[in-house]
Amino acid sequence: MFRFKEFQVDDSLAAMKVGTDGVLLGAWAAVEHSRNILDVGTGSGLIALMVAQRSGADVVAVDISEDAVRQAEYNVAQSPWSERVEVRLGDIRTMTFDCMFDHIVSNPPYFEEPLLSPDAGRNLARHTTTLSFEELVGAAERLLIDGGLLSVVLPADAAARLRRVAFGRLWLVRQLDVATKQGESVKRTLMEFKRSDSPSMPRCETLAIHSLDGSYSDDYRRLTQDFYLKF
Repeated sequence: MFRFKEFQVDDSLAAMKVGTDGVLLGAWAAVEHSRNILDVGTGSGLIALMVAQRSGADVVAVDISEDAVRQAEYNVAQSPWSERVEVRLGDIRTMTFDCMFDHIVSNPPYFEEPLLSPDAGRNLARHTTTLSFEELVGAAERLLIDGGLLSVVLPADAAARLRRVAFGRLWLVRQLDVATKQGESVKRTLMEFKRSDSPSMPRCETLAIHSLDGSYSDDYRRLTQDFYLKF
């Protein structure tokens, strides 16, 4: 089971797809003092709802998929934060907004292989044919205020590619390398970039989701404890 404050998700709410990547990003991104947050590629709306719970911000959740937008709209409507979360259908590369954002969060597409899945929806979610890293960084440059943050979660190899694209344009300030189990190699990397003219030394940390005995690690419990009913 997965929970938000005053909002519980179980198998009866099939529209809410709860994936580990989204949970990690929604719990980790430094949104506590944000006022305007943009969620790029919102999917079911999971990350948008998590950052709404963790802040007092107004959140705009955007997706290019009509099916995803319908799911997100449903989930937002069932939540206590429906007045602060707006779901919009559109392409972030061309969309305009009424405000600039102090934080952008995204679980972006990351596959660059030429062989696509027969499932068009899966391609939209996972392949950079719909949003390249260059376009994501460009959108952040255009839509973030000075000092604004871009937070993303990616597989480790894709994260290295995004760092190269962002270098000199957005500065890495935080990074969390995530392993599935203690002692195993890094599978996911969370990164937070700042829109700034001044580079800074990033704070880098590591986290294992599971301990050696297979149970959830203390670090993962601390990070996500506001969102799980039980581990």
